[in-house]
Amino acid sequence: MSVTDAIACCAPLDERFLSADEAEATAALFKALGDPARVRLVNLLATNDGAVCMCDLIEPLGLAQPTVSHHMKKLVDAGLVEREQRGKWAFFSLKRDAVEKLAVVADLKEGCC
Repeated sequence: MSVTDAIACCAPLDERFLSADEAEATAALFKALGDPARVRLVNLLATNDGAVCMCDLIEPLGLAQPTVSHHMKKLVDAGLVEREQRGKWAFFSLKRDAVEKLAVVADLKEGCC
């Protein structure tokens, strides 16, 4: 299973039983969000209307452009973010359906903890 298939395969963590594929897909999503810079990037995208230019993602993180590009590629590969090329700049936006699916996966209704 590719990482980009992870969104469709994930099952809520409060399911009685997760298949090996569902567990692997879910782990891939959490791995993509397992870096603080990526969490901050998702936050930046979530708090902006529309697509955000790569040039506007560098300064808020205080990281070099190649490092931000690396993190954005991980988020795109995980299926959480879409990339659109406009001239020489890349623009990124959250895939709303993927974020909604992630919210369902992580929603541990009653009985947790």
